[in-house]
Amino acid sequence: MKSSEVLIKPILTEKANKQQEKLRKYSFKVSRKANKLEIKKAVEEFYGVNVLDVNTAVVPAKNKAKFTKAGFIQGLKGGYKKAMVTIAAGEEIDLYTAL
Repeated sequence: MKSSEVLIKPILTEKANKQQEKLRKYSFKVSRKANKLEIKKAVEEFYGVNVLDVNTAVVPAKNKAKFTKAGFIQGLKGGYKKAMVTIAAGEEIDLYTAL
């Protein structure tokens, strides 16, 4: 798998921001087919940092429903795979200028 296909986008939430500040952990939405070694290589290549650890989790799909003029509509919000990447001390990824 190519490095450009591994990382989809960074996850920018309050919880992810706290982990960045305190634990040096950055969260990314990644391809479901990517493994930890590919994720580590892609982050090191794109951001130029040393990755110490990679944790992954598959976020399941969620049911969504709403009432509209057309009636009751049901569907699914798709699931995805996310990676939490720990980088070396003294290094930083600036996600806000890379967007």
